Amino acid sequence: MHASPVKCRARRILPMASSADNEPAADIASAHATLPCVLDIEASGFGRGSYPIEIGFVLPDGTAWCTLITPDEGWTHWDGEAERVHGISRSLLVRHGRGAREVAVELNQRLCGRSVYCDNWAHDYAWLARLFESADASPSFKLCHLRELMSENAAARFDATRDRVARELHLRRHRASSDARVLQMSIAKVWGDGAPAAESRIA
Repeated sequence: MHASPVKCRARRILPMASSADNEPAADIASAHATLPCVLDIEASGFGRGSYPIEIGFVLPDGTAWCTLITPDEGWTHWDGEAERVHGISRSLLVRHGRGAREVAVELNQRLCGRSVYCDNWAHDYAWLARLFESADASPSFKLCHLRELMSENAAARFDATRDRVARELHLRRHRASSDARVLQMSIAKVWGDGAPAAESRIA
């Protein structure tokens, strides 16, 4: 489909619709010279019919952006188990979300030309494709898997590092951008702890 995200060759209870955190994370900036832009998506559930309900990312300098997404008319899938995990109700999306077209346009403006990394590529790719298909647009950025940035040694230690970082941050709000920050800081830690990055360029 023409609206699918560009695929790399080698290759989550919120009162506001969107937010931008302009305070770079000092720990991130000092951990590695070039950190990736990391994206995370919360969805209505998994499988056929699921769709994105919140999307957020963190830039290399630590600046974060996040928004809720109002379900399109044809987006009817809803998984109660998933709602218990992410804490976002469908009524909240209707009240405070932004339309797919508006979200897609802003993503393209903010992420244009970047390689953007996620840890759940298969699902995130499908949800991002659905967002852009609904918006009748194409993404201006590449969606890549975080695994591309890690050596086998780093990848073997990543899950434990991510769990530790999440505990250390004591995040008060569960947002897609918060999850993206955890992922980014986890990359910084596995790199900083001597687990070298894979040979990959970060655009």
